[in-house]
Amino acid sequence: MRRFFALILAAAVLHSARPTRILGSEPSVYREHQDLRYYLDARGDRHPIRTIADWEIRRAHILAHLQEVMGPLPHPSRPVPLDARTLQTVSLGPIVRRKIDYHTDSPRRRVSAYLFVPANSSGRRPAVLCLHQTIHIGKEEPAGLGSNRDLQYALELAQRGYVTLAPDYPSFGEYKYDFPPQDGYVSGTMKAIYDNIRAIDLLQSLPDVDPERVGCIGHSLGGHNSIFTATFDPRIKAVVSNCGFTRFHKYYGGKLKGWDSPRYMPRIASVYGDNPDRVPFDFPEIIAALAPRAFLASSPLHDDNFEVSGVRDVIAAARPIYALFGVPDNLAANYPDAKHSFPPAAREVAYKFLDRHLKW
Repeated sequence: MRRFFALILAAAVLHSARPTRILGSEPSVYREHQDLRYYLDARGDRHPIRTIADWEIRRAHILAHLQEVMGPLPHPSRPVPLDARTLQTVSLGPIVRRKIDYHTDSPRRRVSAYLFVPANSSGRRPAVLCLHQTIHIGKEEPAGLGSNRDLQYALELAQRGYVTLAPDYPSFGEYKYDFPPQDGYVSGTMKAIYDNIRAIDLLQSLPDVDPERVGCIGHSLGGHNSIFTATFDPRIKAVVSNCGFTRFHKYYGGKLKGWDSPRYMPRIASVYGDNPDRVPFDFPEIIAALAPRAFLASSPLHDDNFEVSGVRDVIAAARPIYALFGVPDNLAANYPDAKHSFPPAAREVAYKFLDRHLKW
């Protein structure tokens, strides 16, 4: 087992397409976030987006505004070595489930995760980072160790031939974390994003993984956690968000209290007063910022958390940007007749979407 992780120990040597922090001069303020057909210059004047270069100006503004709320993306010149360890190995027929732990941002703290790999390796495979919902057992649920069979996507994707990794979100499962200010994070969201970036580092270092074919999937908390991480990490080539978002104005009628805890983005309350008119970004911009990479919104019609018409608004706003890149089919949406869940038919749509974009 030590031999299996030998390559991981040097994982501070990172893939060339590293996440980049976009900060600097303060971008112009966008008073609304649904219309993505223009960008603002330094004087606040509008310019139509006609080319990809035009869009990249707006995209840089989006990433800067995200970091105003979430805090800056960590970008250390020498990341902490992952130092991954195997804690437990369980054979599940054609796949092996390993419980592992590793460092992300501190040599004093380790993140626990379940890693699924093929029992008999036959070349490099696509990999998927699998992020859990708000639940006390954390990573155990996508790993198939919880009671909800509809949320065992790390196990199911491994059974379809993927290498999968299901880590704990900070403060869930075995990840004891109370979001101390001295750690330097403005938000729990950015802490989770950086932990997930290091999880991608780990996946790309595995001998069974093709580093160019990495995706991300999640339900609820994991749904928007997947989106946020992929926005900052271009190595993620395909994203599935189930029950993960809606426009802020349609989240409980524009009441953003659910987004402002230390676990998420406290500045939404302390700086922007839980007011969607004041928050400097929204999901239409974030989803468009993923272009041209593949994105599937799996959004049930009766989701009480993330209202479906707000999802439709987001997809409609992002479509012209995907068309600008010449890949309109890379943006997809599925609207199951379900509540806040991930039923079998919806998972099959999601898995086939990942197959289409990662199994080539």
